[in-house]
Amino acid sequence: MPRALDERRHSTLRAACVAGAVVLALVSAGCSPPASQPSAPEGSLLPSSPTALPQFDPARFHELLAQLRGKPVLVNVWASWCGPCIVEAPGLARAARDYRGRVQFLGVDVLDQRGAAQAFIRKYGWTYPSVFDPTGAIRNDLGFIGQPVTVVLDSAGRRVFTWSGALAESRLQKELSAVA
Repeated sequence: MPRALDERRHSTLRAACVAGAVVLALVSAGCSPPASQPSAPEGSLLPSSPTALPQFDPARFHELLAQLRGKPVLVNVWASWCGPCIVEAPGLARAARDYRGRVQFLGVDVLDQRGAAQAFIRKYGWTYPSVFDPTGAIRNDLGFIGQPVTVVLDSAGRRVFTWSGALAESRLQKELSAVA
């Protein structure tokens, strides 16, 4: 009899653990960072979430930039393994929150692995989308070597600021204030 009682306890404990794991999984699934913009309009090339990371080539990227005309855009070329990118990541996250609705932030993840890039985005709380450029073709097409690179475009799509290397948050704020 004690053995039967012991087996029932283990069975009940296992069922409770499974139920708890299911509840935890369901709750965790809803805990992704908020998008910086409402859903992109139908036909928009803007990625649907910060971690979507659709693969783009230079032509598609320029098409996206053309769609974004009418609003200032900050483009940041980055990689999860890049030391200076790690240094500037928290400042970019804060600036994206500060300028939400006034400046469209857009990342270009280069020469990276999608999973590592998604983990980087979550770690630093980026609320803006990035596109995935595994060969660095977009960066090269923009005329840059290395990363990070930050480019600010005015609402007409003209480059008004370019910076190679980690960008200090104070300088970032100054440049965004000029276009927002």
